[in-house]
Amino acid sequence: MNNPTPEQIRTARLASGLSQREAGGLILASKRSWENWEQGRVKMSPGLFDYFLVKTGQKTLDRFALTK
Repeated sequence: MNNPTPEQIRTARLASGLSQREAGGLILASKRSWENWEQGRVKMSPGLFDYFLVKTGQKTLDRFALTK
């Protein structure tokens, strides 16, 4: 899994209709963190990006796999 690009992060937020503050709040992050991700100063983890996409309905989970 690769880290999302700043453009992907911004595009996903805009598609959800959320402000940076609202987007951050949705995944328990600050507005400053969201700004840093969108501006490329800090990389957002792929898992956190997927979590945002799921929370905003931009991605679905078809099934859960349990591993030992």
